[in-house]
Order: sequence, then C-alpha cells, then structure tokens
Amino acid sequence: MDYERLIDEETWAFIKRTAESYPDDAVDLSIEDQRRVYDTMCADFRQPRPQGVETEDRQAEGVPVRVYTAGNPTRTVIYFHGGGFVVGGLDSHDDVCAEICAQTGYRVVAVDYRLCPEHLHPAQFQDSWTVTNWAMQEFGDPIVLAGDSAGGNLAAAVAQHGRGRLENVLGQVLIYPGLGGDSTQGSYIEHAHAPLLTLDEIVFYEKVRCGGNVPQNDPTFAPLHDTDFSGLPPTVVVTADCDPLRDDGPIYCEEITAAGGQAHWINEPGLVHGYLRARTSVKRAADSFERISVAIEALGQQIWPYD
Repeated sequence: MDYERLIDEETWAFIKRTAESYPDDAVDLSIEDQRRVYDTMCADFRQPRPQGVETEDRQAEGVPVRVYTAGNPTRTVIYFHGGGFVVGGLDSHDDVCAEICAQTGYRVVAVDYRLCPEHLHPAQFQDSWTVTNWAMQEFGDPIVLAGDSAGGNLAAAVAQHGRGRLENVLGQVLIYPGLGGDSTQGSYIEHAHAPLLTLDEIVFYEKVRCGGNVPQNDPTFAPLHDTDFSGLPPTVVVTADCDPLRDDGPIYCEEITAAGGQAHWINEPGLVHGYLRARTSVKRAADSFERISVAIEALGQQIWPYD
C-alpha cells in the first residue's frame, strides 16, 4: 500500500508525533507500560476545554463517569472511549467530549468502563449498559450513543441490546469502530500494516479482551455477529480510509439498511485510525470532526440529512 501517496504531509506529521510517545511496538510492552505511554500521548495532544463547558465526575451505579454540560441541555450523548478495551479513560478523551458538548449543546456522559485484561468481556459491555440506563433515568433526556474505535463497538452493542429495552435512543454515531468483521479479507488485508493500527494489533487486543477465547455469535462482543439488524436507531458510521477496520463501517450500514433502518457511511480519505487527536493539526481530521459533531447534533434533533 502506497501510504506516502495516500497520506498527506499534515497527517504524516501527526503520525510521527504520535510515535514519539506511543511507539509502533507498544503492544509488546506490559499492560501497565502500554497505559503509561498511551496516557502520555493523550496528554501531549490534549486541548483545553472550550469556555463555558462544566464537568462533574460522578458514579453511575458504581461506574465512574464524567458529565459535561454547557447551558441547559435537552439531549444526552453517552460517549464510550477508544483504546482497544485495554487503555484510555476519562482523561484520554476529555477534550473530545468537551468539544462535542460545546458544539452540540448536548450533555455528554463519558464512560470509564473497566479495562482488560483485569476485567474480561463482558465487563466493558456491562458497564456501558449500566451507564446508559443510569443516564436515561438520571437526566430523563433522549440520548445519542457515540464512541470511537473500541468505544464504537460498545455503542453499537448497547444500541443492539437496547432494542425493546431502552426508549428514546435517537441515534448512534460510530467513529472508526471495530465491529467484528471478517479479518481475512477487505480492509483487514488491504491495510494490515497501516500506520497507527495494524491487523496484528487488532488480533492482540481481541485476545486480551476475552482471555484468548474469542466468543462466537455474541453481538455484545462483535455487533456484526448479530443475525438481526432491524429496529436499530438511525446510524452514522465514520471511518478512516487507511485503517484495517474501515470495512466494518459499510458492512454494518448495509446490514441496517437491508433490515429497513437508516444508516449512512462516511469514509475519510487519507486518514488513519485514531485521527480524532489530529483534529487541531490536520485539516482533513478537523473537517471530519465537524461532520461527526453535525451528525450527533442532527440525530439528537431527529433530523436525517443524508438522503
């Protein structure tokens, strides 16, 4: 794959800056060291919260959350962070959540779900489900589910499990999610050695998540393993073109539309996995983040601007 041609100079600068604190061989480190270098990288990219955004750290039935507000919101976004289910937390995506809050005017609830390998699947899904139910009862607002990478997986799993159980889920916005697609074909092979996320790393995180025994036919582990995609809320999936996980997005959207639902896939040329952190230095990433915020806001208002 000719990444020198596909990826522009701004994005290469982001990739190199990322590698300064989060090396290519990070998965070879101990889990403790992986978390240390990931936290260092996130701190390096972290932006100040926008003016007017207030936060409060709370407990949602025992799960730590951070609640972001700006004004008097009438919608709540539940945000699930990325990090392969192994790294990340409330601070790693603090600026992203604060900016979503500022740009949409919605309340944002960031979920600090338990991490692997100390807590194997389905602990992450259980925490995500617990917080979603808590937020609906605590605030009484209609909700939008959102998340990046591993968090996109969790958002989709909550949406699917929530059919017939949750009311007022207005939509979901999934950002370069890993949804459990076929790793022997398509983008998994085409971009197996992509910058910032490789197929080998995906396999590593998958095995760590479940202790080595990958579940089969478990939609709370891999939403694409579901056999029924009907009744899902309006869905927007945003993918990076230079990412092994790319094809999970269109396949998921096709399943939803085939079942009679609304789904829209946005593929971002020249971008790589984890590009949310590049939104202040790479124009392509900034434009994509704007599309993500617009999608969250639109779904919250029950507007579908993609026909």
